[in-house]
Parts: sequence; structure tokens; C-alpha cells
Amino acid sequence: MALSREQIENALKDVQDPGTGQDLVAARALKDVAVEGDAARVEILLGYPARGIRDALAQAVEARLAQLDGGARFEVAVGWEIQAHSVQKNLKPMENIKNVLAVASGKGGVGKSTTAINLALALSAEGAVVGMLDADIYGPSQPRMLGISGQPESPDGKSLEPMRSHGLQAMSIGFLIDEETPMIWRGPMVTQALEQLLGDTRWHGLDYLVVDLPPGTGDVQLTLAQKIPVSGAIIVTTPQDIALLDARKGLKMFRKVEVPVLGVVENMSLHLCSQCGHEEPIFGEGGGESLAHENDVELLGQLPLDRRIREETDSGTPTVVADPDSRISQIYRDIARRAAARLAAQAKDYSAKFPRIVIQND
Repeated sequence: MALSREQIENALKDVQDPGTGQDLVAARALKDVAVEGDAARVEILLGYPARGIRDALAQAVEARLAQLDGGARFEVAVGWEIQAHSVQKNLKPMENIKNVLAVASGKGGVGKSTTAINLALALSAEGAVVGMLDADIYGPSQPRMLGISGQPESPDGKSLEPMRSHGLQAMSIGFLIDEETPMIWRGPMVTQALEQLLGDTRWHGLDYLVVDLPPGTGDVQLTLAQKIPVSGAIIVTTPQDIALLDARKGLKMFRKVEVPVLGVVENMSLHLCSQCGHEEPIFGEGGGESLAHENDVELLGQLPLDRRIREETDSGTPTVVADPDSRISQIYRDIARRAAARLAAQAKDYSAKFPRIVIQND
């Protein structure tokens, strides 16, 4: 007896989408079910890149379907399609950039830039086309973290080609000045430079542009929040109270300008001794979790204080590419998937799908 489409759909209500936590039907990830005799093809389409979990999800679907009666043969395909999502009112998504993701912290020294670059690389490893914008005009660090030297090309004398490294497209004021040259600029010049770096770069078909913001809630953050279409923000903190105080300010700033906060990343959660393996929460415990709970957002993940993260990033090969199979790299990839899945659940922007209507007088 052949299985029906309804039986298959009901069975898939028992399989969870790892990114959203919903079942595949509720998450609207079941794109198609085709039944022909004793054979069935099931197509799962996620809204976020998921290379790291694709095979496991396909196996979970196959295992659940194998429990059905009927002796049917199943073919399961898992893929993803990344859409542009809604941004602040009165703004539209940028051309060639589906989603801008801001990585922010209220305080310096919490490892925000290191987290931002590894999350960008993690999104790329998961199957997305990713760009990296270094918005820290006073202290650009991404050129060194990405191991890039030299200056970007300008084919037309007006726009800049992004620099490339480890599969990312990247732009930073650090590519245009000497590494040791101080930026002695007032606020308006800094915000203008940020807008030009973003708008004058010839980004190529990005699913995500990760923006590494400077710490605080000043001119650059307000410019990004008010003038640049941002799909979502990620807040980086450490567990200690002083970092959490400032992280709360950053989180509330994004909410005031109606930018969805996708979640909190707690960096330096535990120190793992390289000699004896002893774990110690030297910056405290539970800070990121309490911040997420208080503000009804997700704790996307917790990262250890590990000197390899610093060494690999300083060398221009961040952890996700230096040691892709390590536990730390898997944590970055888990965080990236969760953030992208949270974004996928947000409202989508359909402006690009509608035709442009032009009325002409003959």
C-alpha cells in the first residue's frame, strides 16, 4: 500500500529543525513531497545555511520515514535558500546585500572583533556568501585578522573592489591607510567614512554582510542603526558584571531603532588550562544567560577563553579556518547557524520580487 503525502507530512512533524527548534512542518521547511507508487521524494528547504547539519538532518528524516508502514523507498534532499529580511522603517535592503548583521558590544575588550570574524567565516563554512565590514574607523583590526595586505582596486576611480581572504569579501579603513597611522577624525568624518566604505564597495551577491562595530553606543552605532539597513544584531559580552552593564545599553539601543536583536554571545565563559585541563570561570558565571533571559532573546552560545583563538586570529588565520574540525570552530558554527535561523524566522523583504512600474506619457 503506497503512502500518502499526508502520512509523510504528519511523520515529519516529529522531526525537529535544529536551527529553529520547531518541527519541520511548523518551521515551513518542508518544500515538497512527491509520491510515485512505492517511492517518495522529500525536499527540505531551510532559510539559513546549514552545511554542518545537512547530513544529520537528512538521516533523521529518513529514520522517521522508515518507521512508516508500506515498504516505500525514500529520497531525502536538504538544502537552503537565504532571503532578504525586513530592515528599519524608511530603509530598504542594499543592492547585492541580502542581510546586514551588526556585531556589537557596549564595552571594549570582550573579544567582539574576534567573535565577528569567526562568525563571518562560520557562515561562509555553512554555505553562505559572506562579506565583512570593519566599522571600527579608529582601530581597524580586520586586515590583520584576515591576513590581508595591500590596497583595494578601484576599476572606475569611484568604487572599490572588496579585498578577499578565506572566502570572504572584506572592506576596512585599514586597507586604505598605514597600519600605524592614527585616525584623528571627529564624529561626522567617521560616520561619513563608514557610509562610504559600505556604499562605495562593489559587494558581490552577499547573503550576509557582517559589520564589526566599535564598542559603545556613539556616532558610528547610531549611523548604522539610523541610515544603514540592518536585518539583525548580535551582542557580544563576557560574564562579568561590568561588561554586562554596557552590553545592556547596546542591546537597548538596537531595540529603540527597531533592529531585531538575534541573540547574545558570551565570550570567555570558561578558562581551560592548557596544562591540566582544569576549567575555571575567571570572569564569573551566568552573565550572558541572565542578559538573554532578562531581555527575552536567545543565548546563541558560549565561547571559552583559549589562547589558540588569540594566536590563530593574530596570525591572520582565525580559528574557524585554522582548525575547522576543532570543538571551538564547531561552537562558532553552531552560533552562526542559530543566529541565521533566528533571522530566517523574521519578516522577509519582498521588494526585489515586485516589478518596477514606470508610467510614461506618449
